[in-house]
Amino acid sequence: MTISEQRPWLDNWPENVPKHLDYPDKSLGEIFDDTCSQYSDRPAVIFPYNQKMDSTISYAQLKAWVDSFATSLSQLGVKKGDVVGIRLPNTIHYVIAYFAAMKLGAIVTANNPLYKAAEVEHQFNDSGAKVLVVMDIVYEEAARALPKTKIEKVIGCNIADFMPGLKRFLGKLLGKIPQAPMSADVLRFTDLLHTKPSLPKVELNPREDLAVLQYTGGTTGRPKGAMLTHYNLVCNAYQTKAWEWKNRPGEDLICGVLPLFHIYAMTTVMNLAVISGSSMLLFPKPPEDWAVLLAAIEKYKVNLFPGVAALYNAINNHPKVKEYDLSSIRACLSGAGPLPEQIQTRFEELSGARLIEGYGLTEASPVTHANPLYGRRKIGSIGLPFPDTEAKIMDKDTGEKELEPGRIGELVVKGPQVMKGYYNTDENSDVLRDGWLYTGDLGTVDEEGYFKIVDRKKDMIKRSGYSVFPAEVEEYLYQNEHVLECAVIGIPDKKSGEEIKAFIALKPESVGKVSEQDIIQWAKDNMAAYKYPRLVEFREEIPKGTAGKILRRELKEEELEKKKS
Repeated sequence: MTISEQRPWLDNWPENVPKHLDYPDKSLGEIFDDTCSQYSDRPAVIFPYNQKMDSTISYAQLKAWVDSFATSLSQLGVKKGDVVGIRLPNTIHYVIAYFAAMKLGAIVTANNPLYKAAEVEHQFNDSGAKVLVVMDIVYEEAARALPKTKIEKVIGCNIADFMPGLKRFLGKLLGKIPQAPMSADVLRFTDLLHTKPSLPKVELNPREDLAVLQYTGGTTGRPKGAMLTHYNLVCNAYQTKAWEWKNRPGEDLICGVLPLFHIYAMTTVMNLAVISGSSMLLFPKPPEDWAVLLAAIEKYKVNLFPGVAALYNAINNHPKVKEYDLSSIRACLSGAGPLPEQIQTRFEELSGARLIEGYGLTEASPVTHANPLYGRRKIGSIGLPFPDTEAKIMDKDTGEKELEPGRIGELVVKGPQVMKGYYNTDENSDVLRDGWLYTGDLGTVDEEGYFKIVDRKKDMIKRSGYSVFPAEVEEYLYQNEHVLECAVIGIPDKKSGEEIKAFIALKPESVGKVSEQDIIQWAKDNMAAYKYPRLVEFREEIPKGTAGKILRRELKEEELEKKKS
């Protein structure tokens, strides 16, 4: 009998966590309405402008704005199945726009505000986005892409839109509130909140109808839209809630310093808050001084704190960390990469919280595994499969044979959180087989059902918690007029986890006329900040195999040898 048939993780299951859940057959919009009715007076969103002032929005007020904004979108022509692009940091606007789209049966595609024009253009063209909601300070790159997309309407926001009127006026007058000009035909977000609610009746099938087109590189190439249904996202939020069984509906506060445009925070911050009536404490970006975050945790009494290893490490090493009371934090889930034991132990000592490592991927909404929060965990592992989630390790060559405990193979998963497939691509048969999602990550499982990731997707680079796909970076580099050939790899780096390095063969006429720094600057101007290569090395030629395929692994091995010598 195979491990997947034995399911040994059920014998090591955390106490008080159900092995099977009954998921509501409702859309995210319906669940949002239920929560707003039940917890109408509870704060839904807390947005701190500084340490002395914030905007606190109740669920009742949030629902009123969502209904008005949804009505406005409907009057602009948005209907079921249309795609709404959201290019925003963590703000009140984001939550409003997201759930307004959900109530119309529209599909959200979240665009990273750091993306450059070419990246924006690709996502919005591939998704067929019809409307864009954008923050003014990240409008410029989007504006460069808009003429090449099918976007019909743009709705603009400012970070201080929900600040008290006089303070907002003075802040802008004195230059203390960041703002940037937008085209005259851009609609103002706040104007659309005054529309009298009159929502169209929309029939939705939560198991089939899409809620989100979340772009990811998959295992290779340019980003593709993972088709996530309402059911996928609702199930994963309920699975997360069940795993943290000490949650207190209508009482907890979740810290949202991770970006909501990433599926990790979309689920573990925003959707989790909404299904449980919790409050969200949202930061538009990581503070320049982590003391700001520490002070907010103490002031607002944060209970749940999803994060990544680098975030917890930054807190651990802040010189004033012991001056702040972090004892309100109860539970933390670390994802998007390994959680070193020393970071885990130190953070728990400082806060008294439980910090565990988990695992997920965009295609699974995203969480599939986690160590028990209040049970036996295994340091260095990703823990056990979530409720109603199956997992196994398959041979990495054919993906057809399940492997015994301890053997390295590809992790594959199945569960209600797994996507319908990729949008607008023919790669689905490679990734989805009989309902099983082939993650592309190599791992093992032990005899007690604890899984471990031993290597990342074949070529994917993890830089500061972001997934960077070499083929995408290479494709942009080829747009440079001087580049003949290129190959991109990740090399170990103490600060960022992995640093991005590009090997470039210049066109003959460009040799001696451009420097490696010139290429880095060009990449910085044309790619998101986390994505462009900080290191460039010129080569006469790029190593290739007999079929002409560039051998990234050979370059990676060379770099590892350099570090050893």
